[in-house]
Amino acid sequence: MQPLWLCWALWVLPLASPGAALTGEQLLGSLLRQLQLREVPTLDRADMEELVIPTHVRAQYVALLQRSHGDRSRGKRFSQSFREVAGRFLASEASTHLLVFGMEQRLPPNSELVQAVLRLFQQPVPKAALHRHGRLSPRSAQARVTVEWLRVRDDGSNRTSLIDSRLVSVHESGWKAFDVTEAVNFWQQLNRPRQPLLLQVSVQREHLGPLASGAHKLVRFASQGAPAGLGEPQLELHTLDLGDYGAQGDCDPEAPMTEGTRCCRQEMYIDLQGMKWAENWVLEPPGFLAYECVGTCQQPPEALAFKWPFLGPRQCIASETASLPMIVSIKEGGRTRPQVVSLPNIRVQKCSCASDGALVPRRLQP
Repeated sequence: MQPLWLCWALWVLPLASPGAALTGEQLLGSLLRQLQLREVPTLDRADMEELVIPTHVRAQYVALLQRSHGDRSRGKRFSQSFREVAGRFLASEASTHLLVFGMEQRLPPNSELVQAVLRLFQQPVPKAALHRHGRLSPRSAQARVTVEWLRVRDDGSNRTSLIDSRLVSVHESGWKAFDVTEAVNFWQQLNRPRQPLLLQVSVQREHLGPLASGAHKLVRFASQGAPAGLGEPQLELHTLDLGDYGAQGDCDPEAPMTEGTRCCRQEMYIDLQGMKWAENWVLEPPGFLAYECVGTCQQPPEALAFKWPFLGPRQCIASETASLPMIVSIKEGGRTRPQVVSLPNIRVQKCSCASDGALVPRRLQP
């Protein structure tokens, strides 16, 4: 099966590569974008002489600072294990089905999800049913099978995200595989391990118009009622043990960095007072610990690389980041005033090993 790879939105890290050392130019670019400015404002000492930071501005800055320590932007919770989870159909209306997979304790602790595969068994169509539809051309005998992740919000409303889609023929039968890795990644971001994974499977006609056939209605997949071992929906979870393939946490400050140093988070202080562009503009903070991800990651054995050819080399990247609150001076109408701004994904909170250096994904919207 050729999986449908989706382009999914990403938070933009102001780094040359995820986990790489942050530079003053990159920090400046992020600040200008956040303030929607094209260039650094021109401010001199005269503008700053009578500038006083009000109490409410300081309180806002401190609140953001405290929040940034607890509110991290999480990357994919990556996690050689193989597991199968039996699914069941909650509802079956027309050609749309809802699958429920219990996920509690299904992903081993300290593991990285490499791939999740949904396997559905397409049942053979009886010859009598095919005969009733007459002679079908190869094109009209196809149906579009789409898999979506279904999220139930706290208010009871639903939201779906397209995960995979492929064509199947009514003349075929047997197991069909769908890549649902992104669905499991979305589920992990909810951080609700007791909540099941909901997958909505839809079977639709591929072609519309007056000559379109209803052959898509002949495509049926085995459900929970199928006899044991005869086609019950399966969810395969392929994982890597991060004890062998993960990062080690923070770097040992006493140990020298070598080519064999395992992926870790290294301290890196950004001195804003030493940057010319920040003079008279950035009021707080005078500097901050940004950290960077350094070291190497162990690569899976060739047998696994052959099994999962879509995976690139594992790299040491930032998997959790935090925002950086600032107080900057803004000049408007001849007057200078302080303003609080928060730059997202500036400080590295955690380093991990991941394939292809995947960036931190967009946080799910409520």
